[in-house]
Parts: sequence; C-alpha cells; structure tokens
Amino acid sequence: MEKYLTINSKKVSFNNEKSLLEVIRNENIELHTFCYHSELSVYGSCRLCLVEVEDRGIISACSVPPEPEMNIKTNTERIIKIRKIIIELLLANHNRECTICAKSESCKLQTLARRLGIKKIRFKNVLQKSSEDASTYALVREPSKCVLCGDCVRFCDEIQGIGALGFANRGPKSLVCVSFNRELNDSECVYCGQCARVCPTGAIMPKYEVNYVWKVLSDSKKKVIVAIAPAVRAAIGELFGLRKYNGDELAGKIVTSLKTLGFAKVFDISFAADMTIVEETNEFLKRIEVNDNIPMFTSCCPAWVRFVEQYYPDFISHLSTCRSPQGMYGSIVRRIMPRVFDIPDRDLVVVSVMPCTAKKYEARRHELAKNGINDIDCVLTTQELAMMIEEAGICFEKLESCAFDMPLGFKTGGGVIFGNSGGVTEAILRNIMNTKFKNLNEVEQFSFVRGERGLRKFKISIGDKELKIAIVYGLNNARKILKSIKAGSKYDFVEVMACPGGCVGGAGQPICTDLIVRKKRTETLYENDKVMNLHKSSDNPYVQKLYKNYIGKPGNLKAHEYLHTNYSYKKRFKEILKISDSLQDDNIKIDVCFGNNCISRESREILSHIVNFVENGKYKDRVNITSHICLERCFNGPNIKVNGKIIERCSLKMVEDAIRDEFDRLKDEC
Repeated sequence: MEKYLTINSKKVSFNNEKSLLEVIRNENIELHTFCYHSELSVYGSCRLCLVEVEDRGIISACSVPPEPEMNIKTNTERIIKIRKIIIELLLANHNRECTICAKSESCKLQTLARRLGIKKIRFKNVLQKSSEDASTYALVREPSKCVLCGDCVRFCDEIQGIGALGFANRGPKSLVCVSFNRELNDSECVYCGQCARVCPTGAIMPKYEVNYVWKVLSDSKKKVIVAIAPAVRAAIGELFGLRKYNGDELAGKIVTSLKTLGFAKVFDISFAADMTIVEETNEFLKRIEVNDNIPMFTSCCPAWVRFVEQYYPDFISHLSTCRSPQGMYGSIVRRIMPRVFDIPDRDLVVVSVMPCTAKKYEARRHELAKNGINDIDCVLTTQELAMMIEEAGICFEKLESCAFDMPLGFKTGGGVIFGNSGGVTEAILRNIMNTKFKNLNEVEQFSFVRGERGLRKFKISIGDKELKIAIVYGLNNARKILKSIKAGSKYDFVEVMACPGGCVGGAGQPICTDLIVRKKRTETLYENDKVMNLHKSSDNPYVQKLYKNYIGKPGNLKAHEYLHTNYSYKKRFKEILKISDSLQDDNIKIDVCFGNNCISRESREILSHIVNFVENGKYKDRVNITSHICLERCFNGPNIKVNGKIIERCSLKMVEDAIRDEFDRLKDEC
C-alpha cells in the first residue's frame, strides 16, 4: 500500500525508502551531503541535508525515516543560510589551494560552495597545516583538506573490516588519523584506496606517478612499454564525456593516445589475464586431485593478498601461487622485450595502467623483482592516464582507434571479464570445461556466477565432481568467509576482490558515487566478451605460442619461475607500546603480541584483561606490560610472554595463572 507525504507542496508517494533523503532524491531534488554514502551506514554529521518539517522543525533528512502526512520544505531561507554557514565554516578550516589540488574538478566542497553561491568567507582562517603523509607507494594523505565527514573511516571499517583510520581528539582538535598518529605505511592499510574513492575532497588521494612517466618518455635511451587493464577501458570514457562508446572502441582510443604520448609498445593486460587463467586452472585441478590446500583462493588482488598476509597467515598456503595478470605481464616482457629492442634491461621501462591503487604497492613487492630491477617500473591509474592525455593536449574524443601491439595485445573474453567480480571464477570454469571435456564445442558462459552481491555461494557439478565456490568482494565479506572456513565450512574455490564490484570499482577509476555507473562498467566488459571470437583463455593462440617457444607446459619449473610467486607473513607494528612501566627491577614483565595474526585471535582483548586483572588485584605496581611488535609464533597465537616464557594459544585463565605463579616464585625468592 502506497503512502504519501508532501515535498515542497507536491504530494509524493513512498514505499520502502529508508530515509527522507531517498524519497527527496527520488523527486530529482539533489540534497547536498558530505557524510551520506549509499554503501555505508548513516552517520548524520555534516548536517547539509537539513530539511524543515512542519510541526517538527529542522531535521537531517539522511537519518529520519519517512512518515505519512509529513509536510517537508527543502529550500527555505532559513535552511539555505544554515547550509552556507556550514560550508563557510569548513572553508575557514581548510587548505584552499584549490587550483593545484589533484581533486579540483571532482571536489565536493568546491562543488557545494559554487552551488550555494558562496562568494566570500566571513570567518577567520583557523587552519593549522599538518604535514603530508606520502609514506606509501599507493596513497597520499593531506589532513589539512579533511572535512571530518568520516566516509574514509566508515568504509575502511564497515566494508573492508580493517579500521586503519579513525577519529582522534574532540571539538576543534578533532582529526582523522592512523592509530597512535603513525604514518599510513605503518598502519594496517592494505592500499585498496577505497578511502580515497569516497573522500569528498583531496584529503586522501592516489599517489600520482605521472612526472616519472613523462621523464622516461623524454629520455631517448629508454624504451617505454605499457599495458592497460580491462577495467580501464570500461571507465575512462567517463572522464571525457564518452559514455556512449563501448569498451572495445575506448580501448582503441587509449592505444592511439598512448602511441601519441610516445610509448614504444602498447599491450593488453587481458593477454596476461589469459595466462593467469591457464596457470590457475592447472594449479586448481592439481590441488583438487591431491586434496591439498583446499580451498584455493585467487591471488590477483594485491589488497586481498596483503589482507591474508597480515591477518590470516595460516591461510597463506591456500592462496594461488600464480602472479596477478600485472605480475605475469611484467615478468614476460622483462624476459622478452630487451632482446626485441636490443637494449640493456635497465633501459627498458615497463608501465601498466590499472584501475587500482594497490597495484602500485604490488609493483614494489620484492618478490616481483629480479637482480634489483622491478618487473614493473610504474603503475598509472585510470585517473593518471586521463591526466596525461589532457596535459598533452590530445582530443581523446576525436581520436581514431588503433590496434594493440602483438603478441601481448591479443586476448580472449576470459581475459576481458577478469575486471568484474566473478570474472576470474567464470573464466576458470570455462577453462576447466575446455581442459577436462574437450568434446564440448559450445562455450558455457557460467553466467550464474555473476551478480551484484558482495558474497555469493554456488555449487556446480563438473563430471562426477561437485565444486563448492564462493565469490567475494569487500574484505569484511572475505573475513566472514575465512571465519566460516575455520568453523568447518567447505569450499573448493574462493574468488576475492577488495573493491566493490571488482576491479571496475577500483580506487584509481574515475570518481563515482552512483552505483548505476559501476554497474554499467560491469556490463561493458561482459558486452566486450560477447563479441570476442574466443572466450576461453586456453584458446588464445599467442598464449599457446608463448608456452611452446618459451615456457613449455603450464605448471612446470619454468612456468613457476616466470609466472608464479610466493607470499609470507607481513609484520606492520614497528615499535613497542608501553602500557605499564613500573620502576622495580624484580617486577613481572609481560609482552602481549600485537602482530596482526594475534590481533585477529583477540590479543587486544587479552591485553585489556591483563590490565584490569593487574590494576584491580594485589599485583598493582608489580607488573610491567608492553604490547610487542611480534613474538614470531604467528600460527600459534595469541602469544603472551611472561618473564621470558612464551605462552602459545593463550587464554585469559592461562595468563592469570602465569602471573600468579611468577608472583609466588618471586615472593619465595625474596
């Protein structure tokens, strides 16, 4: 049954909308907001979505559900004044070097100031500039541009389940920062960059490497090659107003623009995605055959890999050892292209264009380097590529399409759909059917694995084997799957991508807050797949030729040297935090491990319990407590050290008993 309310004297129906804001936006009235985001919980801090409700006064539209007979005004003189004051107050405490801000064209603060007609700021500038945090390869933080909307904090906590960022202090001293005010590189950040995607200003941005690329392109001794990821072609048109073009046409324009910029060769990461599928299919079938390290997790998302290395090192062996498509591309071209160009390795510059900020981190992993030379020298995001095209004065929308260079420019539909959540799984299932059942002529699309939900589960029978599959995006959903596996749930194959929707929703893509835009990107890649001549990665003739001439068979020793890698536990805490530090030499000394694996096994709760146990008992002033960097026993956590003795898999009772025993021992010695 439809219900009605009134908006600006117009009778409006509503049904399942959760808030007044949704009802109002359905009427094509774009109420201004900073802190409201459809993917996140309601926060209600910015107060820009104020409306006036008859008999109830001024309220926030984002946090109030609609009710029948409400009479709402969205733009009274009083509300407009309040909105202007809010923006002026934000600007009075903001770094207003807007003309040189990387987010100038998409900054919501600038947009709202313009829309509200703010011509001057009546308040004194109280900004206290803080230093820029450029400690990571992936992201840059500029706290002086933060408007305290909390979008980054909530996304990191609610969607990714990490909580690398949080609020500190109160009142005018409030700020968003890393715990203990560390640099981002010393936090639990996995570099997915989704905080930068939802940030309305330039407070968190991808770390741009455009200047480096211009420098090497200008060096006559260097040969610079580049490859673009499939998700890039699905989104770059948004930055040039070309939404009507399909991904294949845009890919051709990208190739033309890259050639114009001076790149010697332009390849397609989708070729390397085909190689990844071939290797990953082979690896999966072998694991299934011997029932070893099942379920197998995909490893093409570097943020997800980092997440496992930090929080779940006991699952590292379950990660596919296959390099990501970017990793395989870098490895292959490093071994082939110096001979093609007849140049030393150091004069070959390998660039990739990716939708993802975590790929910048992946390119610097020591596992993806040889003899001190990184396989990938530089990673540009979709945003950075568009920036270079504009800097060069290229009229992108007027360009004719140009073909990728061969052989690393040829791809199948399996490589193209890699950029979507579920795309890796679908491509592998196609390949399994091709590997195990060669008499099947028709391509099985496996379209049932597609979808918008962040956690999807399926069962599929292939021959006499039933496979249990999970497809996940968002690391909080990944955490749920890992916990369920620990609790006994059975899966054979799990695909994980950190970004919503997969790579198409990466933080290096054009900024979008409308989920319809992301859905169109996904559809673009599936449409490209439909028109491809080949749909199964193992059918790529140039991949077959590469194996024949350079590698041999999938999964052999040379394939492992070129196309596989390894992962290890990554420690993030670089200092000891003293909780209690009494001066007596004969005190009981307790170290609580704060490595990420122990944190995931509730070492923080144990630390809190120890502090309460000591403070409220007879042991006060007789115990020194510290949280330690890592006790190097990650698979047996949580770990606690009491006077030099490590207690593995420690419980609350075990640590209490250890403190009592040590106290009695020291008492007897005295």
